[in-house]
Amino acid sequence: MPDRRSELADAALAVVAAKGLKGLTHRAVDAQAGVAVGTTSNYFRNRAALMGAAVDRVEERDRLLLQQGGTDIPTSVADLADQIAGAVMGLAHQNAELTRARFAFALDQPGVVTAGHERLVSALAQLLDAMGISEARSRAEAISDYSDGLALHLLTARTGQDIDTAIVARNILRLLEG
Repeated sequence: MPDRRSELADAALAVVAAKGLKGLTHRAVDAQAGVAVGTTSNYFRNRAALMGAAVDRVEERDRLLLQQGGTDIPTSVADLADQIAGAVMGLAHQNAELTRARFAFALDQPGVVTAGHERLVSALAQLLDAMGISEARSRAEAISDYSDGLALHLLTARTGQDIDTAIVARNILRLLEG
């Protein structure tokens, strides 16, 4: 069960997903979370603190999504491709609200998401290196670029299209194997 800070950060993400960053106010988060007016400002004194908590929550939820299939580290490149494909499809479907909020932050305040993106790419590069995959950093960046682009298209230009997760996994596998 998430704590109150996490609940408020999740409510902030829902506000951003629905109304964009301009709609992100303490009162809007209070309303979204169903708490008394002033609750959010008690936890996050200013808008910058609220935005920081929301961005941190995006990263935390991304980590949880990547681990959803279990906490085991993939033992093969194919398993890794399947895990990443499942996460990308989850971001575009079951967690579309989270993804919309992430893109809103990234487009409006790119510096806010830079550190989290770097942590994700670096972690993937380390995993690829440990698996003996050559050019680990550039492959991690390519997978990140493909994943973000696909998630964006599934939320916009390809909304409602049925995309097979196995095809996404094969595309990721191609990026991993070169």
